[in-house]
Amino acid sequence: MSVIEQLCEKYEIADGVKSAAQQAFLRMGALRYPAQESNKLRVIGAFMDEGLAESDLAGSTGYGYDDSARERYESLLCRLFGTQGTLARLSIVSGTHAIAVAIAACVPHGRALLSVTGRPYDTLRNAITDAPHSLASNGLIYREVALKSGAFDRDAIATELEKDDLAAVFVQRSRGYATRPSVNIAACKEVFDLVRMRRPDVAILVDNCYGELVETQEPTHVGADLIMGSLIKNLGGSIAPAGGYVAGRADLLERVAARLYAPGLRNTLGPTLGFGRNFLQGLFLAPLVVEQSLRGLDFAAALFSALGFEVDPQPGSVRTDIVQAIRLRTPEAVFAFADGLQKAMPVNGRFRPEPGAVPGYTDPVVMSSGAFVSGATIELSCDAPLRPPYEVYLQGGVTSEHAILGSLLAAREVMRAG
Repeated sequence: MSVIEQLCEKYEIADGVKSAAQQAFLRMGALRYPAQESNKLRVIGAFMDEGLAESDLAGSTGYGYDDSARERYESLLCRLFGTQGTLARLSIVSGTHAIAVAIAACVPHGRALLSVTGRPYDTLRNAITDAPHSLASNGLIYREVALKSGAFDRDAIATELEKDDLAAVFVQRSRGYATRPSVNIAACKEVFDLVRMRRPDVAILVDNCYGELVETQEPTHVGADLIMGSLIKNLGGSIAPAGGYVAGRADLLERVAARLYAPGLRNTLGPTLGFGRNFLQGLFLAPLVVEQSLRGLDFAAALFSALGFEVDPQPGSVRTDIVQAIRLRTPEAVFAFADGLQKAMPVNGRFRPEPGAVPGYTDPVVMSSGAFVSGATIELSCDAPLRPPYEVYLQGGVTSEHAILGSLLAAREVMRAG
């Protein structure tokens, strides 16, 4: 009996969803993930070159001076990102925190930040312009150029690059909570080359959340000066307990460290508090977990596409992040999806998601999450801001079977809700 037959029988999945699931499972079984095969070898090679020892895993307390676990972990990230340096710290509490610190460090008072992927997602937009004590309220000038038919608007960007006050260009690689597509590395390289040609003095900053180890290259391999993200998403391998990172040019990282800690302290602080083993083991497993996530998302895309819903990316597409958008069209369908997915969670599966206010978001948001690490979206989860066109954003999945089950239960509830 196949996985689909077992799950449909156990969880009373009706014929319509079962038929679509069988088609989706056949499509998923034919897919290969060459980028993840390459990334597994890259990560193994990085660990072999690093020469990690048991004594490196202990970590430190207090100030965190001479924390071998932190130093080894950051060195491994430098190898994987191809960067001069990395700050990967528990004291960076989220991807948004890492991005905001990097922007503040790289864009002086009275200078401009240009987002070339349009409006940032809610929490970051608040940090830049909307919230009290935002970066803009402290002298940052913010401008943006929207994507044009899902691609960079090179002409509009070229016009903005002529402005003397520009200090940094910002790229949000993943879609966030927007109806635009995510941006792949090849497209990033084209716009980075344009910036380098027109304004070599301008820093290129990339929000790398959800994208690590999905393609064979990271933005820093093709010209980004800094990349920022969370350690409890892709890189954490579902094991890292907290943290964020900034990686890239050494001179810019020194500015970031001065902003994060205090001028003159550089990157010498930051205890791992005994979690160094978790960070390092999570990184070792990360390519495998990312591959499992992509397999599960491909199944979800194929399933909901067969049921008549718009999905992005399309099933079988080459992906650049671990986010799957499903356009459900009504708030009732969003509630049903979240309710069904929640039933599959290993933690808090007996609870029902309810929409509510989330810090940093302008609209009520309904979420499904039952992660062992709170907020770790490499574990199976979904988010949906309650606004048209009522898209739900499915993320992660440590095993493809878990993502398949979650998708089946979500589809069952959506179809029951009509």
